[in-house]
Amino acid sequence: MIREIVKIDEDKCNGCGDCVPGCAEGAIQIIDGKAKLISDNLCDGLGACLGHCPMDAITIEKRAADEFDEEAVEQHLGKSHAPAAAHGQGGCPSAQIQSFGGCPSAKLMNFDSKPEPAAEEIGSRQSQLRQWPVQMTLVPPTAPFLNDADLLLAADCTPFAYADFHKDLLKDKALLIGCPKLDDGQAYLQKLTAMLKQNTIRRLTVVHMEVPCCSGLVAIARQALAASGKDIPFEMICIGIKGDRK
Repeated sequence: MIREIVKIDEDKCNGCGDCVPGCAEGAIQIIDGKAKLISDNLCDGLGACLGHCPMDAITIEKRAADEFDEEAVEQHLGKSHAPAAAHGQGGCPSAQIQSFGGCPSAKLMNFDSKPEPAAEEIGSRQSQLRQWPVQMTLVPPTAPFLNDADLLLAADCTPFAYADFHKDLLKDKALLIGCPKLDDGQAYLQKLTAMLKQNTIRRLTVVHMEVPCCSGLVAIARQALAASGKDIPFEMICIGIKGDRK
């Protein structure tokens, strides 16, 4: 059949991998240092990946191609939760989805976390991070660690300001981080809305700094909740610039 489908100009592509998490169907992978459409039937032709390419290497063309197959996409996404290839075999490490630390919905690199000691730890503490990546721009709405999760949306500065971020706020949660002042707030809104719609999120917690610009993250979360049409428990936590919890 003749239909619209993604076209990647390998001469322009620099292999950055920004387009990979932008494709919810997993139809694009970095192979031999270049982004490639791995199968026509996995591409819906809507072009969600276009805005993620800094080199303008991705366009939409009309040509003979296999029909888009949602069942094939589901099967492919299930397989893609296997351990990621080694860095030397292609693929941007920042875009490779990983779940760990005993996450109930983990499909990849799922290791049991060590039990928390009853008393205060002496020496280094165990990280409470359960997945990778954490930057909202890099996390696709289909990431397996989002489903059936308590979701923590944190402003970039909060883990540095609040000393007990891991122990008090991050434990047993999926994490997304971003800056409402420096990043694209509209893109965050669209991404978070898709995450809430496509997954069963048990609770959404937003951690932000007390500075005025950081309240934009709360506004994004409220708008995404409203747009999702779901009744999800919502909590806000404010951190002071001196590291105190407000």
